Order: sequence, then structure tokens, then C-alpha cells
Amino acid sequence: MSVEYETRGHLAIITLNRPEARNAINGVMATGIESALDRFESDPDIWVAILTANGKAFCAGADLKEINAGNGGALGTEKGGFAGIVKRERTKPLIAAITGSALAGGTEIALSCDMIVCADTTNFGLPEVKRSLAAAAGGLFRLPRVIGMPTALEVILTGDPLPSQRAYELGMVNKVVPEADVMDEATKLADRIIANAPLAVQASRKVAAAALTDNDENLWRASGKAFAGLVGTEDFKEGPLAFIEKRAPVWKGK
Repeated sequence: MSVEYETRGHLAIITLNRPEARNAINGVMATGIESALDRFESDPDIWVAILTANGKAFCAGADLKEINAGNGGALGTEKGGFAGIVKRERTKPLIAAITGSALAGGTEIALSCDMIVCADTTNFGLPEVKRSLAAAAGGLFRLPRVIGMPTALEVILTGDPLPSQRAYELGMVNKVVPEADVMDEATKLADRIIANAPLAVQASRKVAAAALTDNDENLWRASGKAFAGLVGTEDFKEGPLAFIEKRAPVWKGK
């Protein structure tokens, strides 16, 4: 399968599995990623997911052979856009665990995730201008929001790679580690999130995700709505009770 899905407790692992093509996105992969995200979002027992890849590259972007064959429209889905993910609305945290390069659409897929753990050898980049193309899967506006306009314009207009350490310094990446440690570090990050109340995590993520695009008035309203939506849930009662009883909380996600 070009996209694999497995679960470990409350964690899902979604793996791009087309290493012979550097995990370049074709129609099968786009629908596979969308299906995996559907499973992740619809399963109340899965609270966090990690998106990773097999092979030497995380993702080389769009499969240019498919584009040259006139199949470019198949590289996206109606719900998710390119690769079934870049326009996808989600409610749960998604962590990218990246080894190898993540260029062009690969960078745009990474920017679609909530957090990134990558190898110290990883390069990001939007090299489309080198081929008289434009990055049309979100990179042209997501990258400036994350790393700032001057450096983003340098990356976008030169098409040159952005090394992982520099991406970390600019706030794009959460952690840079040796390649062998990427999945372990991503899993540790996921476990730290899973230790918290899942409904509170989802409500908090929704407000934070809008912070760079919405105004304060709407964000104040959304913050209040997020809190009010948790009142009356079983987990809302469990948190203070576990604190009083000096024990670890047992979250139910309801």
C-alpha cells in the first residue's frame, strides 16, 4: 500500500510508502492520505497522529510524471486539496516526523501538520521557481506566517533549500534530532499530548490554529466557546478530582 495506517493505543501512525518514487504524490497516494485522515478523525479512541514516510525522502512533492501525463488533477482530493491534506480541516493534533528531504509539495505537506520533528540532515524548500512553477499547495502563504516574510521570500524566490537547523531556529520545526531518533522523538511528543484531556486539546488547538488568520474579537469569542464546551463533560470533572486525589487522571474523551 502506498499509504499505511496503524494504531498504538491512542496514537495513529500514517506512513507514506512509495519510496521508489521518493514518496512523490500521485492519485493513489492522495486518496490514501485522505482515507487515513478520515480514519484518524472519525475514531474517538485515537487522539494524536504522526505522519511519516518510508525511504530516503519524506516527500518529493507532486509526481511530475503524472502531471506530464495530464493527470495533475488526480493529485488532490475535493476535501483535502493536494495530497488529500493541504486544505483538510482537522480537529486533532498531527505531527510530521520527517527524515530525508521534504521539498516542494513535501514542504507544503509538512506545513499542513501542526508540529514537525525532523532529522538533522533534512532539507525543506520550495524550488518551484527553478522550473517556472509556483508552489500552489499553501507554501507561499504558510511559510511566511511561520518563519517571517524576509526569510520566506528568500526561500521562495531563490528556490534554495532551508536546512533543518535553520528551520528550527526560525520556529518552523519543533525538534531536530539524528535521523535514527526522529520517530522516537515524535512519539514522545505525541505521548506528552496524549497525557492531557483529549477534548481540551482539540478545543485549544482549534483556537490556536486560527491565531494567525483571525482577529482578536473572534479569538476571544472562540476561547470562551472552547471553555464553555468543556464544562459538563466527564473529563472536565475528572481533571480537578484527580488533582485533589493526587493521582493521574483517567481521560475518557467525553
